[in-house]
Amino acid sequence: MVTTYLRRAYTSFLAHVVDIPPRLLALLLFLILLVFPVTNPTFSFMLLLSLANLSAIFAASWDLQVGRTGLMSLGHALFFGIGGYGAAMLIVFWGFPSWAAIASSALIGALAALAIGYPCLRVKGPYLSLVTMALPLIATGVVFYFKDVTGGEKGLFGWPRLFPFLPYAQQFLAEYYFTLLLLFACGIALYKTANSGTGIVFISILDDEVASKACGINTTRYKLMSFSISAFFATLAGAVWVHLLSAANISLLTLTTSFLPIIATIWGGIGTIYGPIAAAYILQVLDRYVLNEVFPIETHWHMIIFLVVVIIVIIFWGRGLARFVTDKLDDLSEERNLDERGPHIWKKYKKKKA
Repeated sequence: MVTTYLRRAYTSFLAHVVDIPPRLLALLLFLILLVFPVTNPTFSFMLLLSLANLSAIFAASWDLQVGRTGLMSLGHALFFGIGGYGAAMLIVFWGFPSWAAIASSALIGALAALAIGYPCLRVKGPYLSLVTMALPLIATGVVFYFKDVTGGEKGLFGWPRLFPFLPYAQQFLAEYYFTLLLLFACGIALYKTANSGTGIVFISILDDEVASKACGINTTRYKLMSFSISAFFATLAGAVWVHLLSAANISLLTLTTSFLPIIATIWGGIGTIYGPIAAAYILQVLDRYVLNEVFPIETHWHMIIFLVVVIIVIIFWGRGLARFVTDKLDDLSEERNLDERGPHIWKKYKKKKA
């Protein structure tokens, strides 16, 4: 009985993971990151990878909204900032525990997206882009105006890290694994959402909103759903981000922060979910390690370098680097016999044939 169960689990794993290049690529990346601490990296590099995990969640959330629904947003930093400042204020002024502040901030971000999205989504195309780009600028003005609450230019700081009960050296390791598991859970949730029935409706709105309305789909409702789901994950990433740095400041709301998920999505492949996740790692390592320590370059040149790379990627790999890799894996993979791909696949095949 155990042997039969293991054989079915193995064949199901082959059918649903190994034979699907995007899932295989995601699994390989996750396994590499899982064992990476064995190489004994420095504390600063562990922090960098933890921030990269959160950047990947941030980029994937933008990809769900734009790559799957077509709601072009240039102000995604608004929700990242809501998560950061929301968690900070809940801890500093209301004494929330860190974990409760993170969860509450994520919910606040989703509700804020519903309130903001309803009027904003009445406009489309470039007008929506301009409206969303203005939102973080408005939030920046609010932060400076209510500086007694937000800390103004200095921001808010002074709360404990996520695992204060651990020794200092182990805190970085615990935070790394926590953010990695959070990325794994959020990545699966976003990927499942994108490929579910709801995700198909998102794509229909992306392809032709008028035709979707003609089919009886409430497009406003689904666009708000996409907007709020995306905001929830972006806010969650921002709330955890400020705990890793023990500070919440105006950098959370800058246009540069809004452009980072856009660049990662273009690098990785728009509409893939897994592409921005992989590209976010490249972006963070390039920004915080290669261009800072290996080849020190002034910070204002970083964005110019990223944009040059974006142009190169668009010219040579228009569908993104991750899609290019998965296409190559698909070309190299051999077609597995149906009877080797598990009973679930075999039943589906027989039904289609019948």
